[in-house]
Amino acid sequence: MTSSYWLSEPWAVPDGARDDERVDVAVVGGGVTGCACAHVLAGAGLRVRVHEAREIAGGASGRNGGFALRGGALTYDVARAQLGPERARALWQLTERYLERLAELAGDAFRRTGSLRLAADAPEVAELEAEYEALREDGFAVEQRAELGEALAGRFQGAIFHPPDGALQPAQWVRRLAARAAEAGAQLREDSRIESLDELGADRVIIATDGYTSGLSPALDAAVTPTRGQIVVTEPLERGVFPCPHYARHGYDYWQQTRDGRLVAGGLRDKALETENTAEETTTPLIQGHLERFVAELLGKPPVITHRWAGIFGTTEDRLPLVGRLPGRDEVWISVGYSGHGNVMGLACGELLAQAILGEPAAELELFDPARLVTA
Repeated sequence: MTSSYWLSEPWAVPDGARDDERVDVAVVGGGVTGCACAHVLAGAGLRVRVHEAREIAGGASGRNGGFALRGGALTYDVARAQLGPERARALWQLTERYLERLAELAGDAFRRTGSLRLAADAPEVAELEAEYEALREDGFAVEQRAELGEALAGRFQGAIFHPPDGALQPAQWVRRLAARAAEAGAQLREDSRIESLDELGADRVIIATDGYTSGLSPALDAAVTPTRGQIVVTEPLERGVFPCPHYARHGYDYWQQTRDGRLVAGGLRDKALETENTAEETTTPLIQGHLERFVAELLGKPPVITHRWAGIFGTTEDRLPLVGRLPGRDEVWISVGYSGHGNVMGLACGELLAQAILGEPAAELELFDPARLVTA
């Protein structure tokens, strides 16, 4: 079926505050960022309403690979070169803190497994070595893995292991966060697509749509490229093969095994980069065929595919999110463009944005200032 495995669990919107005509803050997007914002703001006593075009977690938050990783789209050595050592260290420390925050809030929707970054060829081996040395130099936990398991040996040439990372049932986690927001008094509106910010009836507006920004702000549309990721899920396998999230080829291949033994595999969009830079949330025979062959190679035989889907995430030019006031619109705040790393970063940025709205901006927000890429 072309629907997300993560979204298959039953869900009903919890009761929140009474549905006021006008609120202090309207949040566009009912994913991890929007729910994190609403949770903090409602907890501080503001009247908050979340608008979600489909169901809570129905966008990227329920259509990703279920990885909970520290850092972001840049590897640590590249981040140090691009941002400088101090800013890169601050970014990684922020995401490690928010992995702990996610574990606190998500309960059993999160599993602390670590993650394995694999090298598919000799140049990628050198890249892994560079990241390993950079992480060690700055005191972050990381391990080299020369010996690879049966399913990986011969296909990959080395790996590094990131102990803080984990696996996530992302829709379940975000819906739990939404329930906390509702308990704090936030209003949750599903099936509430917003075509114009002017229709929201709020003193302040938050755009928390990652790659689903189209039409809300031309300046934002110019800065965020919608990018499609496609995924397949197998029936439960007879045994556990992959104990943690795995990724290789600069993130173009990624997979993990769920608690019930299913293999969740995604990526391979580099086989058609031009067509995968799209806001069209549909699977394609080309990428689905590559994914099916990839999974068959990993397992040694073609498995039964039970779910397949596509999701859209937002990519920025420098692969860092845009978080803060929208230039030229003081009443509009944004948190978008996670470049495929929204599960942890979306929680961090959602809470940081809410704190800034409450008058307590964190120093880390300087890294994500929208003015670097968005013009008024």
